[in-house]
Amino acid sequence: MPQQAVIFDMDGVLVHSYQAHFESWRRLYRELGIEYGEAAFAADFGRTSRDILFRTLPGDLSDDRVRQLDGRKEALYREIIRRDFPAMDGAEELIGALAEDGFRLAVGSSGPPENVALAIEKLRGGERIAVSVTGLDVTRGKPDPQVFQIAAERLGVPAARCAVVEDAVHGVQAAKRAGMAAIALVGTSSRAELADADLIVDRLHELTPANIRELIGRSAASQNP
Repeated sequence: MPQQAVIFDMDGVLVHSYQAHFESWRRLYRELGIEYGEAAFAADFGRTSRDILFRTLPGDLSDDRVRQLDGRKEALYREIIRRDFPAMDGAEELIGALAEDGFRLAVGSSGPPENVALAIEKLRGGERIAVSVTGLDVTRGKPDPQVFQIAAERLGVPAARCAVVEDAVHGVQAAKRAGMAAIALVGTSSRAELADADLIVDRLHELTPANIRELIGRSAASQNP
């Protein structure tokens, strides 16, 4: 059987990271003497750290200052998840099942490499993830397909034999543009927003090696009728 692969987004797919990201921003702003509540975080959700800092901090910010504050925020995030790692329900079981079935596995994330490495280390079975592509590896963010294209290349698996598991609209669009089967996990985005995906699930437990293999086959056939 030809080699097939699954590429996972990290935040919201393998790691239930919403609360940890909120807490890390709250702690950063507390260090700066500024109140930052969950309503503000929800409004900022999906923005880059640079955009959030420019929007919320007074005065002109130099690039060096932005990098310093962003680095501090991510360090706080890692402190939080290192103590109490919030694996997504079903993520570790799915990784194990796919690896046992012969799938090649990768992570394709826009996050910092330190965050991705820590998550893979903390996930049970994370050592079975052969490739990780992070924000440092790409020059173009999702919905550009670059992150998934690099992952497939490093895995040595053609795009048509890959499935991507994403929770964000831009991630689904990136998977489709890469010529891969797109699986959407409802959470940060609604079913209606994720309608372009080839398969939409509410829980990772709904995914199995068999139905992912079938989905990849159908997706490839639709691209080459």
